[in-house]
Amino acid sequence: MSLQQKVEKNIGLMIVLVVLTVSVGGLVQIVPLFFQTSTTEAVEGLKPYSPLTLTGRDIYIREGCVGCHSQMIRPFRTETERYGHYSVAGEFIYDRPFLWGSKRTGPDLARVGGRYSDDWHRIHLINPRDVVPESIMPAYPWLEETAIDASSIENKMRGLSLLGHPYSEEEITAAAAELEGKSEMDAVIAYLQGLGTLIKNTR
Repeated sequence: MSLQQKVEKNIGLMIVLVVLTVSVGGLVQIVPLFFQTSTTEAVEGLKPYSPLTLTGRDIYIREGCVGCHSQMIRPFRTETERYGHYSVAGEFIYDRPFLWGSKRTGPDLARVGGRYSDDWHRIHLINPRDVVPESIMPAYPWLEETAIDASSIENKMRGLSLLGHPYSEEEITAAAAELEGKSEMDAVIAYLQGLGTLIKNTR
């Protein structure tokens, strides 16, 4: 009986060999990435999110925007011609969790920053059909009327600083004051306007 026949007839041995093969293959692909500076160094000019954009990102997650909008442009011509420069790892150093996604009911937003005015975003979020008649995106008018709850921003920034986000103590203690008088709409727009602006948009 050949070795192959023995393995095929012994389910336990086959499971062990499959797990071993997958583990080795995974390590060979993953471990080298930890030693490539292109995957661990931030792109030039990257800073951790400000209190306003950090809050906007949390609202973006809360409202389920990532369920319809990806934030990762693949390095293919069809993608870069439509959305702009492909995404690079160094853009996401301070993203916890990352919002790459794969669902595109709506367009990818990785390079949306600066593409439209604040007023455009405000109108679009209040009623998408006012600027994109064929849009199926839901409206978010309550964001304009809801003030930001700043009660947790200091703790959030302190937690992120433990994970390597370089917030100073002065930035953390001033965070709540920066959010005073701002609406959730202001926060979401600030977050969207910052997306992908550090990589030259070739679109």
